[in-house]
Amino acid sequence: MKLSHRARTVEPFHAMAFGQQAADLEAQGHRVVKLSIGEPDFGAPPAVRDAMREVMDGRPLPYSPALGLSALREAIAGFYRDRHGVTVSPARIVITTGASAALLLIAAATTEPGDEVILADPSYPCNRQLVETFGGRVVTVPTTAATRFQLDAAAVEQAWSERTNAVMVATPSNPTGTSIPFEELAAISDLARERGAWRIVDEIYLNLSDPAPDGTPPRTVLSADPDAVVINSFSKYFGMTGWRLGWAVLPEALVPHIERLAMNYFLCASAPAQLAALAAFTPASLALCEDRRVELAARRALVLDGLARIGLPVPAVPDGAFYVYFDISGTGLGAWEFCERALDEAHVALTPGKDFGAHTADTHVRLSYAASRGELREGLDRLGVLITSLRAEGATASVRIAAHGCQRWPV
Repeated sequence: MKLSHRARTVEPFHAMAFGQQAADLEAQGHRVVKLSIGEPDFGAPPAVRDAMREVMDGRPLPYSPALGLSALREAIAGFYRDRHGVTVSPARIVITTGASAALLLIAAATTEPGDEVILADPSYPCNRQLVETFGGRVVTVPTTAATRFQLDAAAVEQAWSERTNAVMVATPSNPTGTSIPFEELAAISDLARERGAWRIVDEIYLNLSDPAPDGTPPRTVLSADPDAVVINSFSKYFGMTGWRLGWAVLPEALVPHIERLAMNYFLCASAPAQLAALAAFTPASLALCEDRRVELAARRALVLDGLARIGLPVPAVPDGAFYVYFDISGTGLGAWEFCERALDEAHVALTPGKDFGAHTADTHVRLSYAASRGELREGLDRLGVLITSLRAEGATASVRIAAHGCQRWPV
């Protein structure tokens, strides 16, 4: 029997692979500090958990409409109004089985064979796979710390071709945790809109972003580009990763096409998860989520201080998503080997840059600070021991090489 070319060539998500290796070590009796997966340790707000218990009382739980429960779509529209000051019709919102399903539906609806989609390098790896699944060609644009590892309008313009069909950005970004300055995001949207291309903006970490200096919440792209395609999720801000519930805000013309695709691909998102998620928008749940955002900012400061202490530089300081993308090139190891040794010797799980693109694949590593402060401190202490060991190895190697009349770059 024959496997498809797609199945034979698809790349694994290495963050999950290192997570599995960490689980294997734990099964052997080792204590592993897991800083590889973007999964908040808080869990769902208590009101959401209570609502799920109430829903699972034996009542019938029929399929919801393909676009999702009306009450939940209305609650999300109210969240955009109250939190971000933008008016979004509930009719433009589709509820999906996690943000991943939203990305799949949007790729299916907007990508034809040969279409080009512009993405940053580094960026979330699954987006590349989804575009290629439908015959699209991913055009990755190498980015640097100078643009906070994000696209800007000049880079998009340079990468543009007659086949460009979409620009896909994530702000804040996975793996870097950095945001695109809003004026730059608006400029990218203007450029793509004027040329008739889709603007696909992943905002699943938006509500974890730092507020503006005047205390106002971060701005959604919808305030500059009402017809952008926006992806969001209950996984990050609301801490509901395993609930697999997300949403997209669509241009009105795209809604019926997404609805038909959703019917065929998924039927609908989980009915009990949707019913329980209504409790995420109560004042108490939203206040709790804000407290958690502040806690994550404190964890970020702890991690940045710890990485600086042990000599692992962070070229672009994150301001939103709970990731730090640090530079390991000074250790003398590539990112993959560094992550392997961190796991094998220090029992700390991290994610190598290879997951996120080619440009920083060997030089950078992602750390998720969604773990508790205690876990983060222990993980940083263990990495400090590893760095000391690596420096000792480098010094010993330098002495040996010098004794043979050779030179070696310092570690």
